Amino acid sequence: MTRPAPTAADGRGTRPAPWVRTRLRAAPLTALLGAALAFVAVLLAAALPRAVDRGSDQALRSFLHDRGPGPTSLLATAPARYGRQSPQELDSVLATLRSRTGGSFRLDPSGPVHGTQGVKPRSLTNPDLPRPEGIDPRLTLIRLPEAAAHVSLVAGRWPGGAAPDAPVQVALSRQASETLRVPLGTVLESVPGTAGTARAEVVGLYDAADPADVYWTDLPCLTKACQAFTPTVVPQLYWQTAALVGPDGLDPLAAWGEGAEDFWRLPVDTAVLRADRLPAVTREIAAYVAGPTSSQLTRATQRPELRINSRLPELFKQAEARRQAAAPLAAIGTAGVAGVALVVFCLAAALTGDRREAELRLLLARGGSRRTVVGRVLGEAAVTVLPAAALATWLAVLLLPTPRLTASLAGASAVTLLALLAFPVRAAVLLSAPRRPRPRRRLVAELLVLTATAAAVFEVRRRGVAPAGGGLDPLVVAAPLLLALSGALVLARLLPAAVGAMARAAGRGSGLIGFLGLARAARGTGGRARVPVLPLVALLLAVTTGGFGATVLSSVDTARLQAVRQTVGGDAQVIAPAAGTLAPELIRAAAALPGVRTSVPVWTDDYTFLFGTKEGSTQVTVVVAEPEAYAELARTVGRGRFDPALLAGGAPDAPVPALLSRDLAARAVADTLRVRIGSDEVAVRAAGVVDGTPAVAGPGGSTVVLPAGPAGAHIPKTARPNRWFATGPVDETRLHELIRTAAAAATADHYTVKTSAASVAALAGEPLQHAAGRLFWAAVAATAGFALLSVLLTLVRAAPERAALLARLRTMGLRPRQGVALILAEALPQALVAALGGGLVALAAVALLGPAVDLSALVGEKVPAGLRLAARPVLTQVLGLTALVTAGVLAEAAISGRRQITTELRAGDQR
Repeated sequence: MTRPAPTAADGRGTRPAPWVRTRLRAAPLTALLGAALAFVAVLLAAALPRAVDRGSDQALRSFLHDRGPGPTSLLATAPARYGRQSPQELDSVLATLRSRTGGSFRLDPSGPVHGTQGVKPRSLTNPDLPRPEGIDPRLTLIRLPEAAAHVSLVAGRWPGGAAPDAPVQVALSRQASETLRVPLGTVLESVPGTAGTARAEVVGLYDAADPADVYWTDLPCLTKACQAFTPTVVPQLYWQTAALVGPDGLDPLAAWGEGAEDFWRLPVDTAVLRADRLPAVTREIAAYVAGPTSSQLTRATQRPELRINSRLPELFKQAEARRQAAAPLAAIGTAGVAGVALVVFCLAAALTGDRREAELRLLLARGGSRRTVVGRVLGEAAVTVLPAAALATWLAVLLLPTPRLTASLAGASAVTLLALLAFPVRAAVLLSAPRRPRPRRRLVAELLVLTATAAAVFEVRRRGVAPAGGGLDPLVVAAPLLLALSGALVLARLLPAAVGAMARAAGRGSGLIGFLGLARAARGTGGRARVPVLPLVALLLAVTTGGFGATVLSSVDTARLQAVRQTVGGDAQVIAPAAGTLAPELIRAAAALPGVRTSVPVWTDDYTFLFGTKEGSTQVTVVVAEPEAYAELARTVGRGRFDPALLAGGAPDAPVPALLSRDLAARAVADTLRVRIGSDEVAVRAAGVVDGTPAVAGPGGSTVVLPAGPAGAHIPKTARPNRWFATGPVDETRLHELIRTAAAAATADHYTVKTSAASVAALAGEPLQHAAGRLFWAAVAATAGFALLSVLLTLVRAAPERAALLARLRTMGLRPRQGVALILAEALPQALVAALGGGLVALAAVALLGPAVDLSALVGEKVPAGLRLAARPVLTQVLGLTALVTAGVLAEAAISGRRQITTELRAGDQR
């Protein structure tokens, strides 16, 4: 028995299916692709700000950590109140100092260090003490209340009180005792000072639990004896160390040190600092050092002479300047992603509008209002976009944890709104009353863009980049993007004529495929009389931002290597011990190492005098080297270039040819000058002027370069090489092994080895540079992906018309392979010309904007401003994007071309 059909009278009539559900079921693949596009775009928009925040925080903490605990601490000092100061008073002051921390910053878990230290060290006169160069060892006395927690007593006892005329009791580190040959019970005699003669008795020996503990930072040689040099014209080596006194030894400590000073070092916990809170921390630290907080502490501790110092404000300023210098690189990449993503959303909306225009107009013809139709379209978009956007935002927050959410949520919301409104806005435009074409409007808009681009470039070149501390310079970010947009507009004007000429040339041949494809590329598709601008904008933005940023990174690498070479003096340098020389066997072995291109043994002396100047005599740095090798070294380093023929010798009795630095050449008053080397004098003549020497880092000061070999026969034999320089990829490991072997054979351990590879690795290993580079390349990859998607969307948009053409040609004998070739001939010229145009725009951006870019913060050293114009970084971007787009077009043509033709042949031509 069949059930009767429900009727409206019994109240069981069927309701119409919901619009959104019906549309999603009708086109599930379109809905899924739209959700995927929104997911990727929102994920990037939410993740990029969080990646920037994480990189900035890590860079700040690494920068401060590398400075060490001393510069990142608050150091409070005050004259000791010896004679009337109890040991507990230091603890009371420390508690007061700690009570004013904990706001925007907190102290490091390692804890503060406080105590009392003698103002000056005393020289020890005991005859048995070691004196490497005849200088007495020096001893400083310190009182550290918490030292017992960081050392272990290995012999004797801890210092205590002593009779007024008895030696002050001290505890010495066991390593210092062994180095200075001071056994337990030794009484150390000192040079008489303003307070008379003082003595110290070693009553205990201790070992530090951890000599590398931050507790010992900035404390003078308490864990071992240290070597130091006198601040004289000719530095002399001597030993110095420090010893601990007991709580009853404050008065003798002051007498020994000719005064005493209380100190409290409070290390700041840099591992929790955040870049966004740096201004607040800077203000609080400044108030603690020399502001309201400092005045309050002075009153609370009843120490009018309390002084608080710290390098943190200076370090914060440097860190912020470094962050702002790296910000444009990340911002350019992010802006490129945003621009290309905007183009993709516009193309996706246009494609969907083309597919559904008839449906939307039918709804409008059946009585629906434009507002109702657009509202339903908006509902469709909300069902697919909002869940995808929420999932993408949650995933970005989960994968990139950072306490800041504002920028991430703002970016995600903006992209979500764009994805949500792109097609509804397009639908509203399609359903609006048709308007008459206005070509002048496009021309005016293009002229406005070109004017804005010219103004931005002119302003950047006129004033340069915004100074450090002024925030991110928007013009540095906007100018490359405006150049790319202007290039796309110009290219859209020129491309039809260029491709049309190619089509006419192809039409003269026997083949038809190339002519048809190029003709369609020249006139556009879908009935439009011009080439679509949006795909060109996407491709030019991708290539320009990628090429400009890659040029910045390439220039950073080049400038860093050049700066390191000027510091090292080449790619490798070996310095002999003080007053020593390098053995000829060592020089020959070093020259034979793998990778050595140029080997230059050099003798240098900073304490030589030149006679014959306006002042009579001038202290100079003398460099003696073989002219040919030294000229190659100077050329590679980029300092002190000269023609080696200038140092060619003359007659046997003629003065030795010499190269003078510019300051010396201006002050020389005689034709023949005299250089005193040791006890000998050498007559020299000025053969040329140089701007420095690679043998000395920095400007170098007054320099005289003399030739080794036959041209320098009159130079004393004592001027034997004490430095060795090399260029080329020197094997660093084998060089260090060679120097260790030479040091062991010569029983010397003061050889200094420097290599450019190690210095470059140290500079390039900073998190700030890594974070900026990673973020930029991630942005470049995203931009390339969106650019490829823009090309594919353009192909798909023109697919119906192309399929109809291919179907007609198929009935005329067109083979499938020729159909693919036709698609390639239509799509690739625009993509290839756009990629090439983007490369030219990137080079133009480097040439126009490069002189205003300062790379010092990214390099890690002070370098001249400006970008190095190089074709390789830009060409890499052009070829990479070209290959990607070509592969995408080939795949689209191979996959969809045959299916479209088959469908068209079955359905018939309905156009």
